Amino acid sequence: MPSSKPPLPEAGLAELFRPSRSRAPLIMGIVNVTPDSFYPGSRTPDAASAAQAALRQVEAGADLVDIGGQSTRPGSDPVSEAEELRRVLPVFSALAGRIRVPLSIDTDKAEVARRCLEAGAVVVNDVSALRGDPGMARAARAASAVILMHRGGGSPKTMQDEPRYGDVVREVGDFLAERREAFARAGGDPGRLLFDPGIGFGKTVAHNLSLLKHLSRFNRLGPVVLGVSRKSFIGRALGADDGPEARLEGSLAAAAWAARQGVRVLRVHDVAATRRVLALLAAIEEAD
Repeated sequence: MPSSKPPLPEAGLAELFRPSRSRAPLIMGIVNVTPDSFYPGSRTPDAASAAQAALRQVEAGADLVDIGGQSTRPGSDPVSEAEELRRVLPVFSALAGRIRVPLSIDTDKAEVARRCLEAGAVVVNDVSALRGDPGMARAARAASAVILMHRGGGSPKTMQDEPRYGDVVREVGDFLAERREAFARAGGDPGRLLFDPGIGFGKTVAHNLSLLKHLSRFNRLGPVVLGVSRKSFIGRALGADDGPEARLEGSLAAAAWAARQGVRVLRVHDVAATRRVLALLAAIEEAD
């Protein structure tokens, strides 16, 4: 039998599950301990630089920090469990006692999740929605929060090979609802789940825009996480894609839209800029 839900280990983590329609989204900073993530500005070559990047994001206003050791950009290849652990475990060790916000491990491997939870992570962010590793649902039960993401078209290597949907919003929602039930069947507490529609993961530009337009429909599942920061669909939608360095304004526009749709967590590269956008939205809403 699953154990009763323990107290949240970080006071700030409780904010993940509070109603969001009248609240600004939380900001999750991204730290990639990788040589090949799609945005060069997010890459950190070693544990020391990754830890410093995480601390800078907190100073800039991050409410959580997501640490990953494997790129999941379109066309990417997976890394071994041993290599992923080599990259990320020292980051959690370097941050122990030095960071005041909850830490997330971005992985689809059960052993990586388990070891990082022991090292200080309290959130598991799984782009495979617990499908990539048969042991992941069990490992994730030890987390205080679990993010399940929709990824169409198989692995990152193949997911952008002509993705097709009849009704992308309905199908993504149905998938996430099924994964919620799968977690419950595995003994997990569905009250710990957050849901990410997976912008850019096995979707065309049209699919991504439709998901963004109808984001509020996903709130029925539970708290929603959105990662759109500097993704390629932004440049393509604007008709002038000059690479991730040129996608800041589009990322901020999408963040502002998501905030009005009730999204609970924005996963971003640009913490300070996103925080300013949310602050201005709040100021407008509070004006007479």
